[in-house]
Amino acid sequence: MSSEETNSILSLNSIEVLYDSVLLAIKGVSLEVPNGGMVALLGSNGAGKSTTLKAISGLLKSERGRVSRGEIRFDGKIIGDVPPQDRVHMGICHVIEGRRVFEHLTPDENLEAAAPVSMSRQKINDEKARIYEYFPRLAERKASQSGYLSGGEQQMLAIGRALMTQPRLLMLDEPSLGLAPFLVAEIFGILQKINREQGVSILLVEQNALAALEIVSHGYLIENGRVVMHDTAEALKANSDIQEFYLGGGEGKNFHDIKHYRRRKRWLS
Repeated sequence: MSSEETNSILSLNSIEVLYDSVLLAIKGVSLEVPNGGMVALLGSNGAGKSTTLKAISGLLKSERGRVSRGEIRFDGKIIGDVPPQDRVHMGICHVIEGRRVFEHLTPDENLEAAAPVSMSRQKINDEKARIYEYFPRLAERKASQSGYLSGGEQQMLAIGRALMTQPRLLMLDEPSLGLAPFLVAEIFGILQKINREQGVSILLVEQNALAALEIVSHGYLIENGRVVMHDTAEALKANSDIQEFYLGGGEGKNFHDIKHYRRRKRWLS
């Protein structure tokens, strides 16, 4: 095992994902998340970002999908056959797109419902207090019905619920979706703070490349189920193709349409 792998909490090595044993959704994706690092997985809608997260968290089976080739390692252990709930116990937490919270419960009740059954009452209270420090908006609304929270507050609650499991790897699927820019900046700033103070590794799936590249150290660009670019956040922001398509001016295109796409082999080498 290389020194890079041993320093990574998560590594994917050429994984492929099949749906219904026919549809190849992921075609050899490899990526690394450093221990305590923040990494973005960027790409357009349908590129394979969410499927990659589901492969890591083990949620593919419920959608008749499976990892057909390749290897997923978490903390050095191969986890391909580990059930989803056991992956949560290992420290992998997946915040699914769409702000999934119990709308009939209050934020406080939502947080308690997310706590592991083995967590003591004192620990639950301590974790809730810490989450309210990160998200003062939730503290103000903790007795309200969650269905009446704003979209941004529901996203904060979804992240708070994930933190109750005390994750080592926090994976977020499109947390900026449908939110105003000032809310995106606020939530992403809090994610940075959580990463810095708690040492939680973060894998961020985003279409909003501009916001994501402001807070991560490295990014991977995925198109049509393949990683077509990997570099530091600064290098990706400076790349003319990324600027053209993802940072303005190219919205609605496919990365294949960009005239410099033939340089892909150089990016992969």
